[in-house]
Amino acid sequence: MQLLREKPSDPSLQELINRVEEEQPADLNCSAGLLRGVWELRWSSSQQPWLRHTAGLENLQALDPEQGCGCNLLRLRAPFAALGGISVQAELQIAGRQRVEVRFRRGGWIGPSRAEHQQLSWMRQVQQSTPAWLDITVLDEQLRVCRGNAGTTFALLRRNDLNLNDLLGV
Repeated sequence: MQLLREKPSDPSLQELINRVEEEQPADLNCSAGLLRGVWELRWSSSQQPWLRHTAGLENLQALDPEQGCGCNLLRLRAPFAALGGISVQAELQIAGRQRVEVRFRRGGWIGPSRAEHQQLSWMRQVQQSTPAWLDITVLDEQLRVCRGNAGTTFALLRRNDLNLNDLLGV
């Protein structure tokens, strides 16, 4: 946890993540409620820059599986976070002991919230022929590790300082 917070590019993280997956496997049958919240990507096995931790960007994931919704949000860190960011909204469905099916529905730019005005946004429908999925391999109050259908491993930390409903646009 400390490495994820302080040194998310540490090369030893891959081995530590593999070990915690073996020692603490998730079971959504009894812990699905822990998915609900805002999570920040701290480490990824991907080489894609938008799927990696970057000092100047927040890569957030807001999940509310009880309501069947979630979103990914990439935005500048404070104080510039209020300018908005790139968002992809999805429908979620728990589909097994570790699997969450994801159907991306809309994506685009979400702008700043304005007092007493509707939030600015430019969103388009996403055409997705088959659902994507995430296998949640580790899940507790602070840490979530998952593996995506493209083979990427992600490690995320819970962000209790952010409001889930604000990010989901509720």
